[in-house]
Amino acid sequence: MELRLHYGKTPFWLVSRMVKLAKGIFTIIVEDFGVDDVLRRLSDPLFFQACSNVLGFDWDSSGSTTVTASVLKRVFHELDLGLKAAGGKGRHSRKAPTEIDRISELFNFSTARVGKLKYASKMAAKVDNTAIQAGYQLYHHMFFVSERGEWTVVQQGVNPEAKTARRYHWLSSRVNSFVEEPHIGIVGETVHTQVLDMTSQQSSECRKVCTDLAAEPPEKVKRQYLSIGRPGQPTLREWFKGITEPDYTTHHRIIPEGMNWKALRRLYDVKPRGYEELLSVKGVGPATVRGLALISELIYGEKPSWRDPVRFSFAFGGKDGVPYPVNRKAMDSAIAVLDQAVETAKIEDQELSAAIKRLRKFAPKL
Repeated sequence: MELRLHYGKTPFWLVSRMVKLAKGIFTIIVEDFGVDDVLRRLSDPLFFQACSNVLGFDWDSSGSTTVTASVLKRVFHELDLGLKAAGGKGRHSRKAPTEIDRISELFNFSTARVGKLKYASKMAAKVDNTAIQAGYQLYHHMFFVSERGEWTVVQQGVNPEAKTARRYHWLSSRVNSFVEEPHIGIVGETVHTQVLDMTSQQSSECRKVCTDLAAEPPEKVKRQYLSIGRPGQPTLREWFKGITEPDYTTHHRIIPEGMNWKALRRLYDVKPRGYEELLSVKGVGPATVRGLALISELIYGEKPSWRDPVRFSFAFGGKDGVPYPVNRKAMDSAIAVLDQAVETAKIEDQELSAAIKRLRKFAPKL
């Protein structure tokens, strides 16, 4: 699952062929398995990667996310499959709320449903940008939604120092909480150390303390925060366990840059009832999340998780089974569905043959 940063534009001839092939593939998948199953499969990192491969995009490129998602958005827009998509790369990601409004009109969603969809889009981005801090800044957000109001999010962040990207997958039917292990999968080449993960189940007590702190007068929280650096008391350096210089190929070192006191004042006025509400407040970003987690750990003894939540990294699971095997069942399922769809799609023999050949390369015999 290498997602190395590749720059430049995708040639028109490739995009046009990807769109044509994707129309054939997803028409068959919807007919055979249904709309909700398409969302479920797009939320599966292995299926998404296999889909990108069979459409003909570079297997190891960050563009396998952005280009494939863009192609699918166009396909769902041009075909009446009961599926649409909002968002995209860069400035297009910020258009997601407006595009959700248009989709909602098309599917005749209620005002309440529209609000829930916009909230889901916002929180998925907020969580991956703020609650998980591994040095990846989101630059791509795609929100797939069905005519029944179910949704899947596929979004991607970039770590310029490591020169890699990381992809995040969400599925509405599997989200019991936006702030506790909500992902279907997180794809990346590199597993970093010292990653603040406030979505981990191990961070549950820390989240509670942070919520309690948000209801305290900002002056009190500020005194606690500043007291950490006083002589004889623990310092921030103890969070990094001897790390001296950052090595972005193995870990991401997070250095708190100071609390956002304006955001803390806003939190005090809101008095959030839970960590999800805390995170949803405007202005609450990485600095506020880190600062509250710092106080929770060093003053109240409730530690957050520092384990990187990335999954499906082939660098840590491969054909030799070390340290664990690739998920063969999921891979076989992805290949079987795509194989059937490609075989049945009404496309030219030459394109069909090339697509099947690319699919076979995705999963050589293990």
